[in-house]
Amino acid sequence: MAIMLDGTTRVIIQGITGKAGSYHALEMRRQGTNVVAGVSPGRGGEKIDGIPVFDTVQEAVDAFRPDLSLVLVPARFAKDAALEAMAAGVKTVVVVAEGVPVHDSLELTAKARQYGCRVVGPNTPGIFSPGKAKAGIMPTNAFKPGHVGIVSRSGTLSYETASELTRAGLGQSTFVGLGGDMVRGTSFVDVLSLFKDDPETHGIVLIGEIGGYQEELAAKYIKENVNKPVVAFIAGRKAKPGRRMGHAGALVMGGVGTYESKVETLKEAGVQVADSPADIARIMARIL
Repeated sequence: MAIMLDGTTRVIIQGITGKAGSYHALEMRRQGTNVVAGVSPGRGGEKIDGIPVFDTVQEAVDAFRPDLSLVLVPARFAKDAALEAMAAGVKTVVVVAEGVPVHDSLELTAKARQYGCRVVGPNTPGIFSPGKAKAGIMPTNAFKPGHVGIVSRSGTLSYETASELTRAGLGQSTFVGLGGDMVRGTSFVDVLSLFKDDPETHGIVLIGEIGGYQEELAAKYIKENVNKPVVAFIAGRKAKPGRRMGHAGALVMGGVGTYESKVETLKEAGVQVADSPADIARIMARIL
C-alpha cells in the first residue's frame, strides 16, 4: 500500500509530446506507472512509445478515466493545463513547473477546492512510491521500496535524504514533494494525515525550510494526531532574514518562519530534529 499513487493509479501526462514529457513518460513506465494516455493539443492521434495522445484532457478522461494528471508544461501554460484537468474530473493534479505566477497558483488552489481536486505543487518534483509508481521528475536511483514516508518542500534535499535512508537500509513507502513556492496546493498536514493511516509507512521524514508557518502547523497536527515516529530537517539555519533562499516560499520576514521557531515547535511536538540528511537516516534507523 502507498499514499496518493501506486501501480493501479491511472495516470495521464499533459505535455507528453514535449522533450520533458516524452522522456519522463518512458521513465515513469519503467517504474511501473500505469501511464494510460498523454495530452498535447494538435497532436491527437499520435502515440509516444505506444501511449495514445489526445488533443484534450476530456478526451483522455472519456477513454481512460485517469486518476492523476502530471502537468509537464511551461509555467505560463501550467494554470490552464491544470484547470483543464480539474474541469474534466481528474482528482489529483501534479504541477511540476517552476515560476508559476502567484496569482495563477492562488486561482489553482481556489478552483481545486471547488472541484474537490488535490493539487500537488506547483514547483514540485512530484510523487514517487518506489517499486510501484512514479509521477514526477525525481531521480529514481536514490530511492528503494520500504517503510519510511517522506514529505518535503525541497526536491534536492529529499533526494539526498532518500539516498541516506537507502544506504542505512531504510526504504521508502512514498515520497511527496510539496513544492517550494509560497502558494502550494498540498500542505504538510495533508500528507501527514495520509501517512499516519498508511500501514506500509512505519516512520515519517519531514523536510522543511525557513519561511511561512507550514512546519508549525505540521507540528501541531503531529502532536495531536500522529503516533508514528517523525524525524524532521529544516533547511536555512544560517539564512539572513529578508533574503529569499532559492525557493519563493523560503523567506523570513517580521520574525515569522525562522529556523529557530520551527525547530522549537517541532521539538515541543515530540519530533526529533536532525542537523543533516545523514543525521535523519541515523535517527530513523535507531528509532525503527
